Amino acid sequence: MGYRETYSRWKADPETYWLDQAQAIDWITPPTQALFERGNDLYEWYADAEVNGCYNAVDRHVEQGRGAQIAIIHDSPITGTQEKISFADLQTRVASLAGALVAQGVGHGDRVIIYMPMVPQAIEAMLACARIGAVHSVVFGGFAANELAVRIDDCTPKAIIAASCGVEPGRIVAYKPLLNGAIELATHKPDFCLILQRDQAPCDLIEGRDLDWYAAQEGVDPAPCVPVKGNHPAYILYTSGTTGAPKGVVRATAGHLVALNWTMKNIYNVDPGDVFWAASDVGWVVGHSYITYAPLIHGNTTVVFEGKPVGTPDSGTFWRVISEHNVRSFFTAPTAIRAVKREDPKGLELAKYDISCLRALYLAGERADPDTIIWAQDVLGKPVYDHWWQTETGFTIAGNPAGLEALPVKIGSPTVPMPGYEVHILDEAGHAQKPGTLGAIAIKLPLPPGTLPTLWNAEDRFRKSYLTTFPGFYETGDAGMIDEDGYLYIMARTDDVINVAGHRLSTGAMEEVLAGHPDVAECAVVGVSDALKGQAPVGFVCLTNGVNRPHGEITAECVARIRDQIGPVAAFKLALVVDRLPKTRSGKILRATMVKIADSQEFKLPATIDDPAILDEIKVALQTIGLAKD
Repeated sequence: MGYRETYSRWKADPETYWLDQAQAIDWITPPTQALFERGNDLYEWYADAEVNGCYNAVDRHVEQGRGAQIAIIHDSPITGTQEKISFADLQTRVASLAGALVAQGVGHGDRVIIYMPMVPQAIEAMLACARIGAVHSVVFGGFAANELAVRIDDCTPKAIIAASCGVEPGRIVAYKPLLNGAIELATHKPDFCLILQRDQAPCDLIEGRDLDWYAAQEGVDPAPCVPVKGNHPAYILYTSGTTGAPKGVVRATAGHLVALNWTMKNIYNVDPGDVFWAASDVGWVVGHSYITYAPLIHGNTTVVFEGKPVGTPDSGTFWRVISEHNVRSFFTAPTAIRAVKREDPKGLELAKYDISCLRALYLAGERADPDTIIWAQDVLGKPVYDHWWQTETGFTIAGNPAGLEALPVKIGSPTVPMPGYEVHILDEAGHAQKPGTLGAIAIKLPLPPGTLPTLWNAEDRFRKSYLTTFPGFYETGDAGMIDEDGYLYIMARTDDVINVAGHRLSTGAMEEVLAGHPDVAECAVVGVSDALKGQAPVGFVCLTNGVNRPHGEITAECVARIRDQIGPVAAFKLALVVDRLPKTRSGKILRATMVKIADSQEFKLPATIDDPAILDEIKVALQTIGLAKD
């Protein structure tokens, strides 16, 4: 059955479709009903079922005779170590860790914050929580103390599980001072902290509060899997809101098991036993869905990679990992591929490795510009599939269902909506837009299983953020269009659509044009305030390694390219060459902050920023064209 038939089958009878998909999960009490309407546009999935997430990710594979299969490959070029953990070993380790949590009084419904780097113990901590019905909230390791404190106060954890440090290229990030500082700042105090001591920087433990990872497990009984209701929260994951307080996205247990399991074959085209690699971090949604839960639920081997796309040790590290571990499907962010392309534009590093095992490259996390996709297709000789989803949804909204039916790729489109998502393009008044017309991307309610039912302790904010703008729809916050073939195009965040003299223009479309310049490795376009036109676009371009032409020539060519390909209507006259762009740790460009700097406005340093020094570089560059006045 191909894509169209499957999508039509879902649309005709969503209830039956999602009950059928639920059969791939091992239930304690199977669901008798898929969707539960809770009134006021709130919905839950499989609420009458009982299930355990850890059992489905670990124990069932051991019971089915696959205990010897490798579950986790930890590959850490940063520390020069590797480790392989079988499903049987993982079961032992997770049950023991869960036993230590139970011995300290953690139980069903308690929250546990996990503050760890990319080590297997981070995955074990998540699974240990799922095993006993505790609700984990992973906070990116090394996150600032005040940001960690805000999350401690919001989800009031009974325990915090942390490592002594993270290891970055050329530096060690001590986590313990940040953790101590966060607990000091927070009003709520955890009962205890469980600390994994890493050799690179062991830390002091505070008596009466901090326990050693291994010592806490000595002499405790391994914990069994505890049944939880289908609508029980598996985790809370904070996503930065546009306003100060972070939003705690809630993930219900049963829906996420069913949806994630469905994606592994239908989208990522892997079979149980295959090696799957998502090069992300456990602190982000990709790490939750596609490093931890989906691959393990489906019986795949997952790669936990502690390294960077370039510099650990070089731009061939991705290809080495794929070749060495026989990776079938590889998922990363476009920014990572751009970094590799910038360092190694001809793909010379790739030539050193045999990556014939790889079926396809999957990109998500931000817009995949056509230039990056074409480069990757050319050097890899493999399909490159862009797909689009959000922290809130937990899995693909629009993608190419390669395991169901590989659809023709249209560069610049993540392809088509997946079963469960009825996607509409609406104007500001909520009317449907014609094919090819830019509008707000909205999804007809109910959202499918695995998506957020609400925000943690913030139902009003959930409604205001997602359900109010277009009644009966979930507002994605992205702008785009659908073409005559039903392919979706994501052009920008709604906030990144700029208004130039009454014309609504997508900054994403301008970025595509700039990225097509042969000397441009990476770029961003933002709208700055303009007394005459309301807003005016400014382009920032980073050059490919080895380019040494005068910057003025390159920026003049950039201005000409946009005039040629978008038109004078874009009023694009300002382009700057910069060394690097300010980004979050997950690789998203901090466009809103760049706008504030250009407009000489006060701004709050984004919590997720990778390197704050870049903001000063951007300010200096903007001052050369009369913006960012002190």
